[in-house]
Amino acid sequence: MKGLLAAWQGEAAFRQECLLAVVSLPLCLVLDLQRGDRMLLVAITLLVLIVEVLNSALEAVVDRVGAEFHELSGRAKDMGSAAVLLALLLWGYTWVEVLLSL
Repeated sequence: MKGLLAAWQGEAAFRQECLLAVVSLPLCLVLDLQRGDRMLLVAITLLVLIVEVLNSALEAVVDRVGAEFHELSGRAKDMGSAAVLLALLLWGYTWVEVLLSL
């Protein structure tokens, strides 16, 4: 719970993605979806939050190691951000596919 609280307090992106989850997860309950589709949408939404928390943890470790610029530190942060972007793209694609199948 301390990790989730730290992510909530320290990461604006995590708060934005939580808002996305607060809007999209109840939508799963009101839409006429098959059980598998509902499970997929819940899982992909939670995956975005998981990847964001891992990215935030990676950034915290890189910042803790040193404040000076290092190419590998920048690359690690960029790759973490890329993972979040890919998770969000997968989220969007999954939602579009499921909604278009209704």
